[in-house]
Amino acid sequence: MIELERTGNGMPGPGGVDDPLEGKFLTFGLGDEEYGIEIRHVIEIIGIQSITDLPDVPDYVRGVINLRGKVIPVMDVRSRFGLPKRDFDGRTCIVVVDLDAEWVGLIVDSVSEVIGLPERRVDPPPTFGRERENRFIKGLGKADDQVIILLDTRSLLFGEDLRCVTESMLERTPDGGTD
Repeated sequence: MIELERTGNGMPGPGGVDDPLEGKFLTFGLGDEEYGIEIRHVIEIIGIQSITDLPDVPDYVRGVINLRGKVIPVMDVRSRFGLPKRDFDGRTCIVVVDLDAEWVGLIVDSVSEVIGLPERRVDPPPTFGRERENRFIKGLGKADDQVIILLDTRSLLFGEDLRCVTESMLERTPDGGTD
């Protein structure tokens, strides 16, 4: 079990402003590992729903969903990381995040909780000689006896891939059909 550490005391921080979201991460599971993304990027968490396939997109992009009238691309994080596929179950969900004004749904095995990790409890990602190997990892959070892999949300969907998905979405008509 992860013990929540309280961050922020209502007093202005070193920059003169106390950011209540600073150091807060939504944690989620993929396989046996625990990952975290900055809570400031999270719009909402929803259950799995009908996903419309898109042509000519990367394999890890499952398609798009209609979220209250807004069509957003959905990415399978498990597939993005090269993990084996698994069937969706009752804990599988979509974490909707805002990536530079573009909403993207991230399919994860399960959502755990929101935790506070102050900077002193976050180590930089390991380096193995090739920076590309760690392109998704922002840092490693230490919570009790557990290590949480903190992700760089913006790197999950590269600009070129996001553009490809956006163009594919534009090719579809509002009724869900193709031109």
